[in-house]
Amino acid sequence: MSQLDLIIKNAQVVRPWADGLAQMDIAIAGGKIVALQPTVSADAVPVLDATGLLAFPGAIDAHAHIGIYVPPHEDALTESAAAVSGGVTTLLTYARTGSLYLNRGGSWRTFYPELLRHSEGRYYTDYGYHMSPIQGMHIHEMEYMLCEGGAPNFGEVFMFYGLHGLHGRSDSQSQWLMLEASDHYDLAHFDFICREAARLQQAHPDLAPYIQVSFHCETPELLRAYEARIKDNPPPGSTPLQQYSAARPPHSEAIAISIVGAMAHAAGLNQVNILHISSRQAMEAALRARAAYPDVTFGLEATAGHLLLDDRSPCGAWGKVNPPLRSRDDVEYLWSRVLDGTIEWLVTDHANCPRAIKVDASAPEDIWKARAGFGGSEYLLPAIFSEGTRRGLSPNRIAALVSGNPARRFGLLHKGDLAEGFDADIALLDPNEVWTIRAQASFSAQGYTPFEGIQVKGRVRHTLVRGRLVFSEGRIVGQPGGQYVRRPG
Repeated sequence: MSQLDLIIKNAQVVRPWADGLAQMDIAIAGGKIVALQPTVSADAVPVLDATGLLAFPGAIDAHAHIGIYVPPHEDALTESAAAVSGGVTTLLTYARTGSLYLNRGGSWRTFYPELLRHSEGRYYTDYGYHMSPIQGMHIHEMEYMLCEGGAPNFGEVFMFYGLHGLHGRSDSQSQWLMLEASDHYDLAHFDFICREAARLQQAHPDLAPYIQVSFHCETPELLRAYEARIKDNPPPGSTPLQQYSAARPPHSEAIAISIVGAMAHAAGLNQVNILHISSRQAMEAALRARAAYPDVTFGLEATAGHLLLDDRSPCGAWGKVNPPLRSRDDVEYLWSRVLDGTIEWLVTDHANCPRAIKVDASAPEDIWKARAGFGGSEYLLPAIFSEGTRRGLSPNRIAALVSGNPARRFGLLHKGDLAEGFDADIALLDPNEVWTIRAQASFSAQGYTPFEGIQVKGRVRHTLVRGRLVFSEGRIVGQPGGQYVRRPG
């Protein structure tokens, strides 16, 4: 065996799609796993004892928003530190031109290299980006992003942006998105995105399995009407979160999903993703679309927030997010679809919205004045492990949901499993440690969490990214040496 850099001893190895655990030693060299054997011995090689710990493939948070409320080079440092503290080793960020992120419009050929410059040396995790075509010119640059940028998933396509901003009704979307005079961010624009993605699948058959369009499904006209109605006449006795959910009703999600199915089918696009499904109505619409359009593969995703919180959670306006937190019945239905395999991967939609800007200081309970989004990448693996195993999921199924499946879907071909030749991205988790989520213990710069007070069974003790120990026993111990990952690759 070649010179080793580290041996992890006595780990209970958790592999996605496997049946059960196996006690193994994991040998690492050059950032890769080079052996998994019952015993690996080598002289003068550092050893990390994992007795009593589960070795998961590093979690992949395939839906994050690094740089949305805080400049990317600042946000990446704190939020990736938080991520590795919870066993996340790769962050995939949905980004776009316009207000927020780099606060600029224009060509991807100048925007994207600048975004990568802002990112270099700032991540503890490995990282990649999904780019959303906002301006008309971006549709003509999708081939550039695929072939030169290594980013084959196009989105997040925000279907509600036509009449809404992130936080509510807006009449200045063109200015906010920095559109050209000839641009229209509407269904026709989304249709053209689908048609160009379909063309690219034909033009690049070797990359076709990874070319896809990802949709945030809410219908802007319904949001406009329902928001006005609910703000003026909130349901008696309703919580702020219930009011926000009623203002962005579940059938708005369902209708948008139906449109995506018809649009992808008409375009000849055979792969789309329905992001952060929040409700029974939305899920049932996705299943109907699957049945109606068998030529289209629908990737289905849910977030930890929509699985752990509901519209009666005590977080109130601090839990404002799009699509909203839903009823407990919706939460239980989503879990049933996780358990039966319909929902294929789990994410957090991490968006660090700092305490200072999240709510209005003069009316902190006013959900209409609060900003949308919150972080939580550090809770993806431990919280889903805790709640998932309680509901009957095996550790192997959890590894598939938070690592293996997103790696396959998004072209992270050397991540998502613990196997020889794979990147040594490893989360060592104590399955028996019980702890309580507290914002003050997080490395995130957010300063609060809607998950405050939730008790979790299962805690990450050590995290390695490409074989480098970056988090250990409650401390960040490495440097932000995460690498940009071209996909597929």
